[in-house]
Parts: sequence; C-alpha cells; structure tokens
Amino acid sequence: MRAPLKVYLSFDVEIWCNGWEDLDGRFPAAFERYVYGDSRAHGYALPGTLEILNRHGLKGVFFVEPLFAARFGVAHLKTIVDLLGGHDVELHLHPEWADELTPLPFPGAQVKRQHLSYYTREEQEILIRLGLDLLAQAGAGRVNAFRTGSFACNRDTLAALAACGIPCDSSLNEIHPDSGKDLRGQLDFTRPQQIGPITELPMTVFRDGTGRLRPAQVGSCSFAEMRAALEDAHRSGAQHFMVLSHNFEMLRQQRPTPDRVVVRRFEALCAYLAAHPERYQVETLDRTPTLAPDAVACPLPQAPLGATLWRHAEQLWRRVAG
Repeated sequence: MRAPLKVYLSFDVEIWCNGWEDLDGRFPAAFERYVYGDSRAHGYALPGTLEILNRHGLKGVFFVEPLFAARFGVAHLKTIVDLLGGHDVELHLHPEWADELTPLPFPGAQVKRQHLSYYTREEQEILIRLGLDLLAQAGAGRVNAFRTGSFACNRDTLAALAACGIPCDSSLNEIHPDSGKDLRGQLDFTRPQQIGPITELPMTVFRDGTGRLRPAQVGSCSFAEMRAALEDAHRSGAQHFMVLSHNFEMLRQQRPTPDRVVVRRFEALCAYLAAHPERYQVETLDRTPTLAPDAVACPLPQAPLGATLWRHAEQLWRRVAG
C-alpha cells in the first residue's frame, strides 16, 4: 500500500497598504482588511480561513510577515499570532519594509529594494533575525521554516537561513521569474531536496490540461485541477505537496467581501483532504520533514483538460458577476 502523500496547506500572511505613500493613514484600514476581511468574527481573511481548517480538523502552515510590526508596533503582530493559535506559525519576509523602519536595520537600508535577493547575505541575515525577534516578541514559538516574499530567494538566502538556525525553506518556485535566479540550472525547483543544511520544500507546480505549468495555489486553479494534481502526485509516489494561499486569497480584489469561487475551492479542498487520510497526510513544518535519501524525481502532476476548462469558466463567471 502506498504511503500517504504529505500535504502542506501553506499561507503567506502579510499586510499591504496599497502603496508606500501615507502609510500611517492607510495602515489601520489595511490591517482590518488583510487580517479580518469584512467581519472580525467571520470575515474571509484569517477568521474564515481558520474556521474552515478547524472544521475539517486540519492544520495550516502560516508564514507570517513581521517586519511591518517594527513600524506599527508588535501589538498588531501579536493579534495575528494569537488568531493563529493551534496552527503552525513560521517566518515570511517582505524586505521592502526595511526603509520604512526607524531606526534603519542597517546602513544603506534607506533605499527601497523589493526582493530579498537584492540584499547581501549579511543584510539578509539581519532582516531574518529582526523578523525572528519580532515574532518572538509577539508570542510565536520557535521558527523552523521560512519563505521569502515573492519567492525571491537566492544562494545567499540559504546561507543566511543556516546562520540564523532555520533548517527548512520553501522559497523556490519553478514558475516565478524572481525565484532562485542564481540557482537555476543547478537545482531541481520541482522536488524537495537537501541543500547543504537546508531542507528545501519548493512550491508544487503541475501541468494543466493545456500542458502549461501551474502553481498549486488555491486562487489560481480550480478544485478539479487541484484534486487531479494531488491524485497524480500520490499515484506517482511523490512524498510532498506544497499548496499555497494567502490571508487575503478568499477576498475580492480591493474589497473586504468574500470571493465565493475561491471560498468554494478552499472548502472543497479541505473536505477532500479530510475525507481521504489514507492518501493524504496534512502536515506542518514545526518539525523539519524527513526526505527519503533514495527518492527519485517523480514526473510533474498533471490535470485533465476538463478541469482546466472549468477554471476558465469560473474566471469568466467572476468577471461577469463582478
């Protein structure tokens, strides 16, 4: 009997003020939208996400971006950490916050640089340690895993993680152009692997019904595609499957109201995983995953054309329905 496929329901949790002008004026509304959505109790940002996970008995891996708290206070970050109680809180970094902080984290930080890969190894280490300190102040437990904003890592990122004592990374993404630019051609971005002391769990990608690469992201593929990719990965003997979402993914763009298409996708995914524990083992990253030393590269999962056409139909309906 084939072993269950380890599935990680990962969420990048971040606050975006829709630009870098008038941050102090924009932050309160941005925090409400990105943390709660349209309701503090039931809104389809974190409360709705957690309600669905908890109802199905599943644990999420929440990569939380903490640098904003160095500008607006750890109390806001603590609100997020407290909401996530019972789930796995790990570290996410959007370093473009660096120049907004007082004092600056290091000389030269006054120039805004969007991606972590634009920083030196030493600067990356400073930002990672700052993020760890902020999460600790907010009451998070030990951080064991990392994902950089926009998947924009490089070789220095892995070295900085090792220096900071973070053993697991999930920053490689085969189809994101800013991910691991200096590592391409040297590593397989589509399978878990050991890179020195770092256990790397890349973003899972699959081939859709037209043959194009697609991320296993809740907002970017139909449930039919996700289910087909999961089934194909399990059938092929893959060990790990990394699903991506965000704290705001079930919200409509620029609005706090729910996107019912994405809500239904996430509901269906959680129900499906919970119904098939013999095939899928939903895992967290608070303990570093063990990679089989003799594992061979599995073919990329595939989804049928019908599942992809259904995604296009969903997208058309969303545009028409507004």
